[in-house]
Amino acid sequence: MPLNAPSMTQNDSDLGGNEGDPRLQLTKIANPSEDFEKKTSSKRLKDVEIYVPIVFGTIAFWLGKKATETQSHRWSVYVRGATNEDLSGVIKKVVFQLHPSFNNPVRVVESPPFELSECGWGEFEIAISLLFHDDVGEKKLDLYHHLKLYAENEPGPQSTKKPIVVETYNEIVFPDPPEDFFSRIQNHPAVVVPRHPATFKLPPAPIEDLHALKRGDTKNHPLSQWFINFSEADELLKLTAARQRVQAHIVKLRRQLSVMDELPQTFKLDSD
Repeated sequence: MPLNAPSMTQNDSDLGGNEGDPRLQLTKIANPSEDFEKKTSSKRLKDVEIYVPIVFGTIAFWLGKKATETQSHRWSVYVRGATNEDLSGVIKKVVFQLHPSFNNPVRVVESPPFELSECGWGEFEIAISLLFHDDVGEKKLDLYHHLKLYAENEPGPQSTKKPIVVETYNEIVFPDPPEDFFSRIQNHPAVVVPRHPATFKLPPAPIEDLHALKRGDTKNHPLSQWFINFSEADELLKLTAARQRVQAHIVKLRRQLSVMDELPQTFKLDSD
């Protein structure tokens, strides 16, 4: 087994969070893929945003009597749905970049659950790259997570039964999504989509296999009892819904202004 890197010194605010201090983020995908724009005929839906709530993090167990100098902990790093839904409708694969002391430090996970497990003794930063399905039309998203093995605020020896859990909540925002992508995932449980105007003419939504939708979820994951329940996430989802209502109202007002601009000038004067 590899020798992990020594513990990196960073501020707690840079390490993500723990059971008492989970981090909440919002990542907006602002640079659509130029290659996608050239290859696809799917039009983008203006003034529409899709939200995908995710959680990424690590869970580390001390090995107790089985611990050695080079293998003191067994840990897992993962990306999951914020409500443990299957993310494979949006994410095609996840690339985990471990410390170079590991054999094959670049690990590619092409199916859910998007996770890997290892053994080691040191803390280091893990780079996590999310690669999306082709019809999403966006570049990859790079995230960073600091593997944490030791509790800082708990006196006494470590426990083999209580792991060190560090998770970060993040909402990935896809602005102006392609029609094909929107149509495909509009009923997916892992995705928050706005109510679109009745005038939108979208391709028919595919009939989803309910078994397939649940195949990659993490609701019955062996580590699920340790997953952080992000109560703050509920508030963020409420804010998301409020933003969507405001967004829909703005679209409606823009259409009304556009209609007014097209009216004859004499009609406008009579109306005044």
